[in-house]
Amino acid sequence: PFSFKEYLKFENKELIASEIKEKLSQYLLNGGYPEILSKKVELKEYLSTLFNSMLYKDIVKRYKIRNPKQIEDLALYLISNIANEYSYNSLTKVGKIKSSHTTEKYLSYLEESFILFSLNRFSYKVKEQLSSNKKIYCIDNGFIQARAFKLSPDFWKLYENVVACRLKKEEVEGKLRFYYWKNQQQEEVDFVIKEGTKVRQLIQVCFNMNNLETKNREIRALIKAGKELKCKNLLIITEDTEAEEKIEWFGDKANIKFVPLWKWLLE
Repeated sequence: PFSFKEYLKFENKELIASEIKEKLSQYLLNGGYPEILSKKVELKEYLSTLFNSMLYKDIVKRYKIRNPKQIEDLALYLISNIANEYSYNSLTKVGKIKSSHTTEKYLSYLEESFILFSLNRFSYKVKEQLSSNKKIYCIDNGFIQARAFKLSPDFWKLYENVVACRLKKEEVEGKLRFYYWKNQQQEEVDFVIKEGTKVRQLIQVCFNMNNLETKNREIRALIKAGKELKCKNLLIITEDTEAEEKIEWFGDKANIKFVPLWKWLLE
């Protein structure tokens, strides 16, 4: 799929901020597959056909899977639970699959075909990283709209998925590695950006900054993670808030930058 920058380039004209925001709303819901922009296609029908083609030609046919409904049900369940944590055991129960080994294999096929991708929990200990729950993301928001079980989208999840997709592109290009962070108190930071051996940046995605409780929760986790990982580059990606705040939390001081999603995607 196109990145948001590529998506806008297809317009082949200069856009003002309000037009870019309108295009972002479309991108968040429809995704970035080029055919959607270049041809007159029925969106959901096209994306459903593409999804089925990837699933049945790239995976079921290639790996000679005997029970294709199992892997399809697994894919649809995961697409309906984007940005959530999972374990192989929990997916095995949900998908009524014989063993967690088969579930792990199915998931690796879905990742190899670039339908979904997983994110590891950050830890300096490799064993701990591998044994922790992972988070799941979809390679394109259009698939979420076309195939997820839910009738109305969770906008904050669509925001988070778009951020994850851009970071995944950069990871594939060898520019960075990224993870999520969670402590024993279940406080969470959406993305830990690592370059070489150093944590370069911590990112929270917060759709609604008007809710003070939500804002404080996101900031608290960011500051705690920053202290633990010795990282001062703290960013919150928002719907439309752009600012920089000096914040103190129980003696810990931090500078936090707030950037709208559309601006961050075009950086």
